[in-house]
Amino acid sequence: MGRIVVAGSGAMGAMIAYHLALLGADDVVVAERGELASGSTARAMGGVRQQFSTAAEVVLARESIDFLVELGPQFFRQVGYLFLATTAEGLAELEERRELQRGLGVPVERVDASVVAGLALDDVVGATCCWRDGVASPQAVALEVLRRAQELGVDVREGTPAEELDRDVLVIACGPWSPQLAATVGVELPIRPLCRQLLLTTPFADLPDDLPMVIEAETGFHFRRRQDRLVVAMTDAEPRWTDEPVVDDSVYADRLERLIRRYPPAAGAAIDDAWAGLYDMTPDAHPIVGAVADGVYAACGFSGHGFMQSPAVGRALAELVLRGESSIDLSPYALERFEAGAVFPEHLVL
Repeated sequence: MGRIVVAGSGAMGAMIAYHLALLGADDVVVAERGELASGSTARAMGGVRQQFSTAAEVVLARESIDFLVELGPQFFRQVGYLFLATTAEGLAELEERRELQRGLGVPVERVDASVVAGLALDDVVGATCCWRDGVASPQAVALEVLRRAQELGVDVREGTPAEELDRDVLVIACGPWSPQLAATVGVELPIRPLCRQLLLTTPFADLPDDLPMVIEAETGFHFRRRQDRLVVAMTDAEPRWTDEPVVDDSVYADRLERLIRRYPPAAGAAIDDAWAGLYDMTPDAHPIVGAVADGVYAACGFSGHGFMQSPAVGRALAELVLRGESSIDLSPYALERFEAGAVFPEHLVL
């Protein structure tokens, strides 16, 4: 096989390199242009859910959960992912997705949302939750997996552009920066960067340790606990297609109002910090995973879902590179699908 260069040290690149080493590859290099795990992984919300709207995405998330659980609660906590519906139409969509998810072995339940203390539920008509889902620290996970990869002999290089290294195989796993690298080997990836941002509140007293990720199904507004604070996010009214991760402070008041309305214990909180990151969006919000040229593979275009799916993708792509086939069907993610027009869009992009 020769030298395999994995471009990108975020969760995806780390998982691919680690699984390559586990499967016996003895010359693997992780090439990181900047600092390790400092890109989109470092700026991610850290939600881990299996509750997607398409079977292909559910499977990738389902096959990733056990790996994250085995890392331990210091990296991933299974506090659940709670979806709240406020309309009959929203509840019907949750139910339709729940049937799909349960059919694929994901234990999503209809729940009484009052089991989560503190939520305002006067407008909620129904809720679903998967208690196996939860929240994690993406950057901590990526760094831990890189550490394990190094123990297996992987050469992890910081401040090293992948295109400067000799290699026999190139794996492109650098998120929104993937198209630029792919272009150097004559491959066009239909990925464009979408700016998204997270807001961090001031500290709370007595914030429940087991507070789940809470999502409003209709609006996409969601929040999670991070230590003694809450992290808040919501899709922008107008998508910000840009490679500049700039915070828009004009939405602070709206997001804080939504938070206090849904979670009254947040009354009196303020926005203490905020940061922006980039989603690597494809036309159908599904990733590109697999061979894209002779000796070139891609694992990118995850449209905000890469971290939670990285263990399964890392294993599957490593199998494909070393064995020519993978234990997970990667055909839905082939680059060639865009030639005919992708027709199975993932709607749950949070």
